[in-house]
Amino acid sequence: MSRLPDGNTNSHFLLRHASLRQIQIFEAVSRHLSFTRAAQELFLTQPTVSAQVKSFAEAIDMPLYEQVGRSIYLTEVGEKVASSCREIIDRLSNLEIMLDDYKGLKRGRLRVAVVTTAKYFTPKALGEFCKKHTDIELSLKVTNRENLFKRIEQNLDDLYIIGQVPTNSQDLEVVPYLPNELVIIAHPEHELVGQKVSLKRLAQEPFIMREEGSGIRSAVESLFAAQGLKINERLMMETNEAIKHCVIGDLGVACVSRHALNPVERLNGPIVELDVEGFPIRKHWNIVYPKGKELSVLASEFLQFLQDRGDEYHQIDDSTVASDLAKPN
Repeated sequence: MSRLPDGNTNSHFLLRHASLRQIQIFEAVSRHLSFTRAAQELFLTQPTVSAQVKSFAEAIDMPLYEQVGRSIYLTEVGEKVASSCREIIDRLSNLEIMLDDYKGLKRGRLRVAVVTTAKYFTPKALGEFCKKHTDIELSLKVTNRENLFKRIEQNLDDLYIIGQVPTNSQDLEVVPYLPNELVIIAHPEHELVGQKVSLKRLAQEPFIMREEGSGIRSAVESLFAAQGLKINERLMMETNEAIKHCVIGDLGVACVSRHALNPVERLNGPIVELDVEGFPIRKHWNIVYPKGKELSVLASEFLQFLQDRGDEYHQIDDSTVASDLAKPN
């Protein structure tokens, strides 16, 4: 660390030795864990990216990453620096948005990450929001609960929509959002259709389960474990669509968000809901972001937009579908 003549630590060392361009480049490298992909995103050459990151690391005077073969791994310091770089970029982006507001423009970047069950309504909400803000740069990441928590830790997005709030929720701002009911589905000709099914009886059926890290899997496992039951897992799938196709193929029963069933499937389709003890499991989606994070103007507006109009994108109008199904082809 550089010292002033009087022996005091120079607190502005990075301001003199690191540039905003280096901060932008290192943030992109840390996000992609690749010099090549960062160069492509920023329209730079790979040698330029490597040189800028090297200079930035020299300014920090601590190792920010390790390279093993062609793979890049951030050090603990590198993770902290990357998070701070994102905060700097976010604040500058927010400043740009405010300046554009003064000019009568509405531009900026909005990054949203959601758990897989929220993908059935979030794109529609974003579509309506973008009609009011046509020049924004938009990012939507759909992933499972475990990976979404990793994105929160790395400060990769503005807002996150999750189901179950983690135990360390004291580090998050949590805005309760919409109800999310988990139901058991089966093939229409399954022997349990039309019956009142005990959880013990359901445990005998082959189950199509979500992958490790899924919120739905965690909810089902907790319910079974509370009654001392074990799930008869036949297959594991990473998407609700794959699970539904397995159920249609009569490979077993499964638990999905009721919202994952489109109206046609719910009313007159190849999938039926079973009447099972303990179901539906009543959960909620929540909108979260790191506590202390200063939301951009766009993120704040989208959060308010979801709170004001969220029900419009999450409700399923069965009556409309029933009317459509009754119409002659």
